[in-house]
Amino acid sequence: MGFSHAYGPALPQNEVVARIRLAFDLGYSFFDTAECYTGFDAAGAPVANESPVGEALRPIREQVILATKCGVQHLPGRQQRLDSRPESIRRAVEGSLRRLGVDYIDLYYQHRIDPAVEPELVAATMAELIREGKIRAWGISEVGEAYLRRAHAVCPVAAVQNRYSMMARWHEALFPVLEELGIAFVAFSPLANGVLSTHFETTFAAADDYRQRMPQFTPAGIAANEPLLRHLQQLAADKGATEAQISLAWLLHRRPYIIPIPGSRREERLRENFGSTRVQLTPQELAQLDSLLSSLQLSIYGGTPPPQAKA
Repeated sequence: MGFSHAYGPALPQNEVVARIRLAFDLGYSFFDTAECYTGFDAAGAPVANESPVGEALRPIREQVILATKCGVQHLPGRQQRLDSRPESIRRAVEGSLRRLGVDYIDLYYQHRIDPAVEPELVAATMAELIREGKIRAWGISEVGEAYLRRAHAVCPVAAVQNRYSMMARWHEALFPVLEELGIAFVAFSPLANGVLSTHFETTFAAADDYRQRMPQFTPAGIAANEPLLRHLQQLAADKGATEAQISLAWLLHRRPYIIPIPGSRREERLRENFGSTRVQLTPQELAQLDSLLSSLQLSIYGGTPPPQAKA
């Protein structure tokens, strides 16, 4: 997402392609984009995220898992239009296939729940797309148990993509449901938009940078998170790792079906994040982290999930 959307001007397409191919060479095999990850380059020209993603992955198509999403349009003023009508999903998947330049999508998400469309209708549409060979599996982003069960009963859901990190744990109540139904959990914003790296800015030059409105970047949020960040710094020093690697390793230790998808615009961060797969946390270290997180949870993100997380 960050290559073209939500974090300032889009990077040049050749740079995006080069960094995605570097990620593949490092060992990454799961790539996530979306129809609505659009932005503008430094000259003000519109940029669709799916285009460079497709260009980078087409030569290695059979060696990667490619995910994209439908059902959300970004409007001025950071507003969203949600549309999961069957005809809209079909129109969206054709557009994504065209921009990606591929014949099929491995994992196709309903990006956000559309309250005007029943989950059974969305699932039936996805089942048709699977039968037609346009997608191989489907998932839902920012979903709760009731909607997930209704959709899964019509067409099995392969993955849920919800916000999850040390600082955003409200979806853990969904884990028993995922285990019962055999559904993967794809964790977006696993570094809390960079805060859990402990190397982050608090002022952002671009007017369209989403972090300007995120509570963890406010003075109150930074103060609330200081004990956690100090602990991460000490643990990282003890393990010979970075704070970001510790944060991602914590996720990988939580459940075997959790797949974190850290985003990065920089080569060094791609390398650093992949290094988290080599970090081992002991049961004692995990218990200490969980104890600390439990004591801090009410002071992070205001203590309550965003409205869409309750759907």
